[in-house]
Formats: sequence, structure tokens, C-alpha cells
Amino acid sequence: MRAPEAVALLGDPEGLRPRGREHLEQEVLAAVGRASDAEQAVAAARGVRRRELFRTAAADLIGSYGTEDSPREPDPGALVDRVGEAVTDLNAATIAGALRAAVRAEWGDELPTRFAVIGMGRFGGHELGYGSDADVLFVHEPREGVDEQDAAKAAGKVVAEMRRLLQLPTADPPLLIDADLRPEGKSGPLVRTLKSYAAYYHRWSLVWESQALLRAEPIAGDRELGDRFIELADPLRYPAEGLGEDAVREIRRLKARMESERLPRGADPTLHAKLGRGGLSDVEWTVQLLQMQHGWAEPGLRTTRTRDALRAAHAAGLIPTEEAQTLDEAWVLATRVRNAVMLVRGRPGDTFPSDPRELAAVGRYLGYEAGHVGEMVDDYRRITRRARAVVEELFYGA
Repeated sequence: MRAPEAVALLGDPEGLRPRGREHLEQEVLAAVGRASDAEQAVAAARGVRRRELFRTAAADLIGSYGTEDSPREPDPGALVDRVGEAVTDLNAATIAGALRAAVRAEWGDELPTRFAVIGMGRFGGHELGYGSDADVLFVHEPREGVDEQDAAKAAGKVVAEMRRLLQLPTADPPLLIDADLRPEGKSGPLVRTLKSYAAYYHRWSLVWESQALLRAEPIAGDRELGDRFIELADPLRYPAEGLGEDAVREIRRLKARMESERLPRGADPTLHAKLGRGGLSDVEWTVQLLQMQHGWAEPGLRTTRTRDALRAAHAAGLIPTEEAQTLDEAWVLATRVRNAVMLVRGRPGDTFPSDPRELAAVGRYLGYEAGHVGEMVDDYRRITRRARAVVEELFYGA
């Protein structure tokens, strides 16, 4: 309704193909360059994002993703991968645009400090859904001759302005930036120098922080600085000789605590796609434990993407075929449920809707005929129950 011209995408044979990150970033930066001020610049960037969300959702809903191998039967895993890649790319391009707008408004062509945005969580893993926030870390490094305090002040102003611009109330969906995975969490500074990150991780890093770095990937800003952040992260996330027993126990303890404390009150643990039995968290923590234990010796495990790491673990003989397929099926299904809920209700959700019409629409998205929502819920419970059994064995060692 906001952009009727976008309907033309539906009549173009190439119209529903996702645009790559390079193409999107060029378009966004060009729009930012034409704008008269930072707010207009980011409004233009968010307009591109809105159009690309429409393109992605339309292709997803009619099943045109994942049909390369079999035009009649879209592969659910391929659908999830293409949606995750597309939403990640457009969010990365939008953040690049907001960064350019924030810098240009105050400093012109160049910030007095080098600055990079590191994607974390689903963002770094190329696994964003329609309702995902953008998990990030911010890193900077003063340019030669620039006072460290002045550089830190400039970096802090840029972060504050980017977040403000991306959340301005408009008719376009906001892009929420979440930096809670930074050192010291919410109580820590929003942006640090590379040297400060190195000092913190060397002296104070906890095992959960090393685990969080498994999905760290540069997504905007100074590429060379971002690459050096990754060089810093690699020995932490893929420790030489793997994890010690104490670290494994700590990861298991943290996971068990999360299961008992973070599931919303009254939520059905058998139907919660993120934190419930056999859901996203179960599969991801299992895969991440294997990455931290064996990534130093198995190059295929050094990836930010859950499904790629799972395939690599199977190829390395760390997970038997049937168990790997079970975890993959559950992760793909849970991801699709969350995407379906966002498309049907217009707001994020981690469990099946209670409203019958909304539940039926989720069923349509997942490929169930009208009148088969009970079968859909039963299938979800069965698939995730099997996944949880694998998690009990591989993650908890039960």
C-alpha cells in the first residue's frame, strides 16, 4: 500500500529474485548521497528495505525460493536459507546507509576514527527472519594523529545517531539494533577500540562470550578493521585443543538455566519455536558446542551458519546421519514457524497463534491444506520431540 509500484515486481520474471548485498548497498548509498540531510537519507534507505522485504516475502509466500532443483516441490531448507540470506543482506545494506548518513551529517567524508559494525547472532549467521532485531558489536580504532578520547567520542556519537535514525517513527518498519552481546552486556560501553576488545577478552572473557563470537562477522564499515576483529575472535571461538571439561559443564549449566528461566510464563514448552523443546536454541547450542570443541581441528566447522556447521559436523563424523537430519529438520521448521507468525500477524512471535484464522494462515504458509491445523501442530511436536532426544544425547551427554 505504501509503494504501489512494487506490484510491478510480480509481473517481472526476475522480479522475485533477491538482490545481492553489493547491489543493495550501492542503491542505498546512492540514495543516501542524494538526500539533503541524515533523516531524509535514512528514510530513503528504509524505503529500499521496505521494498526488499516485500520482494522477499512475496517470493517466500508463493514458494519461488528453493525451486531450483525441483520446480514443483520447494525445499523448506532452501526456502529458509534464501529468506535468511535476503533479509540479512538488506539489513546490512540499511545499516551501511545509516552509518554513511550519520558520518556525513557531522564529519563529511571521513570519521576521525576507523569504524566497523560486526554482525552477531542470527545477523552474523545470515539467518535473520522477518521479525529479527539486528544483533551487533561496534568497534573503532583512532586514525593516526587523532586523540583517543576524541575518537571514542566520535564513535559513540555515530552509534547513537545510527540507532536513532533507524528507529525514527515512520510508516516503514524500524530496524532495531541490539548490542547486548557486547562485553559486560548492557552495563558495558556501546563501542570499544579493537585494543580494548583484545584486552577484555584476554583477561575477562567468559565462556558464553566466546560462544557468542561463533557468529561474529563484519557487516558494515571499515572492512579491514572488521577482519582484524575476526582474527581476534578466532582463538576464542575455536580454542586450541577444544574446550576443557569445566567449560563444557559451564555451557551446559547456562543452557539448563536458560530453559528454566527464560521461557515466558504460561508458554507451552512443546510449541515454543525459540526456547522450547527441540527448538532453535536446542539445535543451535548443540551445534555450537561441537564448533567450540572441534573447530580448531575441523575447518568446515568454522562458519557462522548453523546448517553449514551441522553439515560439517556430520561430514567429520561427529554426528550420525539420522541425528543430523533430525536436528536440521527441527531447526528449519522452527525458523519457518517464526517467519510465518510474523507474516500472518505483522509482529514477531515464537509460538503458534491462538486465533483460529491466524493459525490456519500459518498452516497455509507451512504447506498444510485447510482443516489440517491439528496435523500441523502434531507434526511440529513430533519433529521437535525427536530433536530434543538428540540434544539430550549430544549436548547434555545423557
